[in-house]
Amino acid sequence: MLSAPLAPLDPTVAWTRRIAVASLLAMIALGLAWELWLAPLRPGGSWLALKVLPLCIPLAGLLKNRMYTYRWLSLVVWLYFTEGVVRAWSDPLPAGRWCALAELLLCLLLFAACAMHVRLRFRNARMATAAGE
Repeated sequence: MLSAPLAPLDPTVAWTRRIAVASLLAMIALGLAWELWLAPLRPGGSWLALKVLPLCIPLAGLLKNRMYTYRWLSLVVWLYFTEGVVRAWSDPLPAGRWCALAELLLCLLLFAACAMHVRLRFRNARMATAAGE
């Protein structure tokens, strides 16, 4: 079964997609480095590194440009934001606080990219529908 070719993405939509993918990959890398080497809860690393596994799930959806993934990821990212706030406030190690602040910034960037991506795609779809009538 052949599918119709995808329409080329608006440059702004493609830009938000790249930012979302890059910030998600950075969150995965930061989470692993944080819990295994930079400032683990226990010396030698911690099982808390598994917290990045849920972040790997939406990566495929972002790469396939699935709107639903952008929508639910913009909600899930707040769980990681909350963790960053708690650990930035309570982590005794300065390295842990810096990692938490980096996580906060990446969460905000990911949320903004996802929200902007969804909004632009809806706007473009609305304009395409209006132009086709």
